[in-house]
Amino acid sequence: MSRQVHLERLGITCSKPFDAVVAALRSTLGQPDVADLFARARAAKSYSDVEHIVQGALGRSGLMLFAEYDLGLFLNPKDGSDSPKSVRFLVGNPLIMKEMVKRVPDAGSYAPVTILVDERPDGVHISYERMERYLLPYGDSDALAVARNLDSRIATLLRGCAS
Repeated sequence: MSRQVHLERLGITCSKPFDAVVAALRSTLGQPDVADLFARARAAKSYSDVEHIVQGALGRSGLMLFAEYDLGLFLNPKDGSDSPKSVRFLVGNPLIMKEMVKRVPDAGSYAPVTILVDERPDGVHISYERMERYLLPYGDSDALAVARNLDSRIATLLRGCAS
């Protein structure tokens, strides 16, 4: 089976320095040792314990950092030129993901989400593909409500990092 998904990208451009935007984003995210988090969740005696473990790993945004990739390592030639910086963040909240996946199993392909922070001639860009658009073709109103809530949370987060 094949589904066509039309993406919608939220993009914000700001004049703030790249490093300041990245620091602002990191400061809002929980930054657990992901391997330890998964091990503790696997060892939990109840789902209530899993929820407690996840809650303890979330940052003030209600999200956590799963991985961070410095794409600039591959964009910046080592010849001393000043090439743009680019970092991809995988962020999410396993409790939010669970609510989407139990209604639309394919949602597990889209979570955690990607936030891209990159430097361009016109400023620092912060972008995110809205989860609602990923889930729209599945037609589940409950999953879409969860996705809209996540999209709103991330949009607020990105606007805060840019200001």
